[in-house]
Amino acid sequence: MADIWTKAKRSEVMGRIRGRGNRTTEVRLAAIFRAHGITGWRRQYPLPGRPDFAFPARRLAVFVDGCFWNGCPRHGTSPKGNARFWREKIARNRERDREVNRELRRRGWRVLRIWEHELGRTGERRVGRKIGRVEKWKTRKTSKIGRRGREEDG
Repeated sequence: MADIWTKAKRSEVMGRIRGRGNRTTEVRLAAIFRAHGITGWRRQYPLPGRPDFAFPARRLAVFVDGCFWNGCPRHGTSPKGNARFWREKIARNRERDREVNRELRRRGWRVLRIWEHELGRTGERRVGRKIGRVEKWKTRKTSKIGRRGREEDG
């Protein structure tokens, strides 16, 4: 079916669409927080990159990265149609994530990124371990949290 708008108009219309986050993954992570007794988190906290959850008292921002949109090395797929566009789009998303991480760290925040696939039943234990480290992070001022939630001294 032919599009009723020009390519430029379609681009403008699509560019105005703003996501509200993936409720399924956010609700799942909130359930994991509750199951592990993790408290103090806020949603829609005004920070760069709009983290899915923020722990203001701990200065910790938590993001759930979608396997497709963020190029998960395990589950990310590359569409065959318009392949170059999608490769570039996902590369831009990853670069934006790195910039957001740098900006948050510059502001004194720590960053934890969790892959969407880690929120499934089989990954809950791993997420629980990552989240369990939150308690340690609030007392360790000198640690940095890496791209995928690993602690790095620095």
